[in-house]
Amino acid sequence: MSTPRIWTILFVFSIAFLASAAADAREPFRVGTLTCDTSARVGLVLGSRQEMRCVFLASDGRQYIYTGLIRRLGLDIGITRGGTLLWRVFARNSQIGRGTLRGSYVGASGNVALGLGLGAKLLIGGSRRSVVLQPLSVEGLIGINLALGVANLTLR
Repeated sequence: MSTPRIWTILFVFSIAFLASAAADAREPFRVGTLTCDTSARVGLVLGSRQEMRCVFLASDGRQYIYTGLIRRLGLDIGITRGGTLLWRVFARNSQIGRGTLRGSYVGASGNVALGLGLGAKLLIGGSRRSVVLQPLSVEGLIGINLALGVANLTLR
């Protein structure tokens, strides 16, 4: 199978996944914010991986620690230092506890950096695709990088 055909298939499946999650969504509850500090990243042309350490601050003031890994599939060329990602967290219900955010998330991803740069990711996943991570603050990148594609975030 040719590379353009693979990218087309991945894009179609990503759009279908996001559309099904949106169609299944009920009025979401804003349950807190997730802040993640990311490691440095080297783009490997067709993808990359980046480790992170995250703190989820629930709306009721409780804090939960997570570790994570972002894998990107798509064009990813360059090198960036670590940065910070900040998301608003929405869920199908307001019952949040230890491990609620644990799971896999997927969404479109893009960033660009030449010296200082910007990037953002809207991700849907968690337990039964019941959690949405909405970018609250774009990441502050330092380096040279161009990345467009599909992001997969795993929180543990």
